[in-house]
Amino acid sequence: MSTLENPTTLTAPERAAQPRWLHLRGSLVRPAVVYLLILTQVPLLLTLYYSLTNWNFLRPDRTRFVGIENYLDFFRNPDVITIIRNTLVFSTSVVLWSLILGMGLALLLNRQFRGRGLARTLLITPFLIMPTVSAVMWKNMLFNPVFGLISSTIAAFGGPRIDWINSYPMLSIIIVVTWEWTPFMMLILLAGLQSLSQESLEAAQIDGAGPFQTFYYIIFPHLQRYIEIGVLLEVLFVLNIFGEIFVTTTGGPAIDTTTLTFDIYKEAFLRWNVGRASAYGVFAVILANLVTLFFLRVIRADSQRKAAV
Repeated sequence: MSTLENPTTLTAPERAAQPRWLHLRGSLVRPAVVYLLILTQVPLLLTLYYSLTNWNFLRPDRTRFVGIENYLDFFRNPDVITIIRNTLVFSTSVVLWSLILGMGLALLLNRQFRGRGLARTLLITPFLIMPTVSAVMWKNMLFNPVFGLISSTIAAFGGPRIDWINSYPMLSIIIVVTWEWTPFMMLILLAGLQSLSQESLEAAQIDGAGPFQTFYYIIFPHLQRYIEIGVLLEVLFVLNIFGEIFVTTTGGPAIDTTTLTFDIYKEAFLRWNVGRASAYGVFAVILANLVTLFFLRVIRADSQRKAAV
């Protein structure tokens, strides 16, 4: 390792003899680090502070310190089990289905065929559409029981017209969000596939490995890091989904599609209880970390099991 790569091993005279731009490098990094700390940690500290108060927009003059009372209210809420269950079902379903569909699309786009560039562009399009626009399109153009494309197609074959939003609210939202986030997972996995050595695939074919064996023992282990990155990022974003739920079901019927993020919105902007909403936000951060660790643990355990075999 050169002294430029590891300047901490230099003596004081040698460090003083280095070019001036190396001394400036540390001074340029520090403002960026301070900016990131302010941007990320100050809102978190304010959230923790507000969660310990009873700040309510309707009664700002009565704000006082209440300790962990807001956190206890979270567990006293009779709907908390349903809300957490909705959050876990929604997030895990979207991540798993987008991973499966994204993997399939990535494997198809990794092959050479005419029009591959056009197909890739069209498949990326859902990820570029605004969430509220996607929700409105699915709600009015596809899920509508009267003139929606899905119900009209089923009715053309003699089937019933189904009110998808009211009959299957959670499934409807999962379909919308999965449609949006599958291209995201597809792009990450496609980048991993294009970095895979073709010699390994050719050697596996020469040894008589079939498509399933090639995928399970060569492609999937190679994509482990890309899957971890995709799952990590998507879990963090999906747990914050709000627009699709607000436009399609507004958390209903009753609380059947109310996730923790949507409940935070209701606490803050319908009940005007900032203190309780902040406490719920802290639980949302904890839940996001737990779900992410669960997915990563499953992926790594499967990879270690195959490596042992």
